[in-house]
Amino acid sequence: MKSDQLPVTEYASYYSSYIQALENVELIEELEVSVHEFIRFVQNIPMDKFDYRYSEGKWTIKDIIQHLIDAERIFSYRALRISRNDKTPLPGFEENDYVENTNANDRGIQDLLTEMAVVRQSTISLYKSFTQEQLQRIGTASDKEVSVRAIGFIIIGHQKHHQRIFQERYL
Repeated sequence: MKSDQLPVTEYASYYSSYIQALENVELIEELEVSVHEFIRFVQNIPMDKFDYRYSEGKWTIKDIIQHLIDAERIFSYRALRISRNDKTPLPGFEENDYVENTNANDRGIQDLLTEMAVVRQSTISLYKSFTQEQLQRIGTASDKEVSVRAIGFIIIGHQKHHQRIFQERYL
């Protein structure tokens, strides 16, 4: 399935900017390609920028990479539960609390990127295991309906959103 074929009824409106910014990409292919593009992009960032904050209280690039890792794990868990027809409403998560409780800024950038690649490989394996029926299943997460396939596109769009933030505010 391509991103422009995803009905807007399958995700909350606050995710629309992530999904609409994708350029008609195929789900599995873009999960595979986008993580490699992101890692190459980050590896070309000057070393002195990884701990930089463009404003007081803003996250560092390392914080954001850890945020992407944590969010992808949570999104994948949601996709798994919904794909298995679990009707339990899934709670949201407070991203600022997560960032405050990591040690991302004490870690090396390659360590963070390796973890991101491993998490993405797990996400790809999970999505490759889904049937078409499972991809179309809809559940509730953060008090909003969302499909399994929409979650996959949200993961990609979320990563691309933060890469744009790096370009605009950190470099």
